[in-house]
Amino acid sequence: MSDQTPALRLDNIVKTFPGVRALDGVSFEVMPGECHALLGENGAGKSTLMKVIAGMYQPDSGRLYIEEKETVLPSPLAAKSKGVVLIHQELSLAEEMTAAENIFLGELPTKSFGRVDWKTLFARAGAILKKLNCDFGPEVKVSRLSIAKKQMVEIARALTVDAKAVIFDEPTASLTDAEKVVLFDIINDLKAQGVGIVYISHRMDEIFTISDRISVLRDGAYRGTLETAETNEDEVTQLMIGRSLDYSRNTLHHDLGGVTLDVRGLSCGKLYQDVSFKVRAGEVVGFYGLVGAGRTEIAETLFGLRTPSAGEILLDGESVTVSSPADAIERGISLVPESRKEQGLVLGMSCRDNITLPQIGDLTTGPFVSNGSEVAIYDIYRDRLEIKAPSWRSMVGNLSGGNQQKIVIGKWLAMKPKLLIVDEPTRGIDVGSKSEIHNLIRELARSGYAVIVISSEMPEVLHVSDRIVAMYQGRVMREFTSDEVTEDTLVQAISGIRAQEAA
Repeated sequence: MSDQTPALRLDNIVKTFPGVRALDGVSFEVMPGECHALLGENGAGKSTLMKVIAGMYQPDSGRLYIEEKETVLPSPLAAKSKGVVLIHQELSLAEEMTAAENIFLGELPTKSFGRVDWKTLFARAGAILKKLNCDFGPEVKVSRLSIAKKQMVEIARALTVDAKAVIFDEPTASLTDAEKVVLFDIINDLKAQGVGIVYISHRMDEIFTISDRISVLRDGAYRGTLETAETNEDEVTQLMIGRSLDYSRNTLHHDLGGVTLDVRGLSCGKLYQDVSFKVRAGEVVGFYGLVGAGRTEIAETLFGLRTPSAGEILLDGESVTVSSPADAIERGISLVPESRKEQGLVLGMSCRDNITLPQIGDLTTGPFVSNGSEVAIYDIYRDRLEIKAPSWRSMVGNLSGGNQQKIVIGKWLAMKPKLLIVDEPTRGIDVGSKSEIHNLIRELARSGYAVIVISSEMPEVLHVSDRIVAMYQGRVMREFTSDEVTEDTLVQAISGIRAQEAA
């Protein structure tokens, strides 16, 4: 690989923003036919580097080369014309346009007098969607698609040009396991065509499955490159954050309180049926299962977002009806949702305002909000959760993923809940922040909170849970204690194999 000409090379790139040196002399290259993973904690400079490559930012100094020709990319369209495509983590689609229009946005085929050639447009887009094994056509409006399908439209954009380098920024964040397989097939096809792939992800299993080399950024600086086949998670993690992490199973035991939540025979149409479980004060109960198993829907029911068709919910031994989120909050139930940016935060508001939003009515006298009270509440949870933000005035949208998640958790802890439900607690968060969130969940349990954790990552469930509820197609298959569970029995349970069948 070393005697080839790099598809893309960056030499000593520097980029500064007011008060921040985001990139400090970073050099990086991707070879034709290579998948080169770029890793680093949130705030390490990965996104800034990718925006420089994609023409969204201009570097303060340094040079960029495409096939060893020095190139200046003043805009994303200029980058695309040179064969460099960035597939964003945050969707950048025009919701009211069709999939085809989004795929060819800025380069729609035309007929005479500048009219759009719809037949050609739909034919080209349809061929690309077929290659991606998408189950929707080019004529469908993007607003009607699920997040996962919108992500596939983003990916389809990369296949419209003669690409030299394609950058995938957290491409699987919204994809199902089946869609991930399709994505990896696409990446392998691009590699076979000699395209250089830059792959950014916080998921180590993906990195070790798809990449050839791994480069690491820390604090805006390049820290090294490793051959994927010759390294391991621990070495990569140490390069990223300067320390090893504890991936061990939860074996910490402490005294538990009484039963906070008792769910008996809960059903919600076809989403889930006859679900029963308990959560005690001081306990973390993990829910694990494949996409569509019904885990998130149970959480939404407990938070009043769905109405159960059967069953009973008891809080502290009292049968309750939770008819709305306001009702859930009043009863001491809080939900940290799966998508923090879409469901948990107001990105254009400050850290302080996000944390105090659910209790703003209690902090208001007449038409005025008590700023002093709001700041005091923010200060408490900033210190308790070790939130890293320049000040309470900082916009939440400017924080790292880990700190955004802490803001959401702090918002609900400020409501003094009995039960805290955390859905996908570390999605899109780097390994260092992930460890902090895991420690926080365990600490909350030791403080007496009843906690439910829903996660698609087996190591995470094993690491934080005292008990694990395994679900399959809307039903509880088995319940395990942390002492008795094994990876094999957990996989069997979420695959629909009951204990007696496994035996």
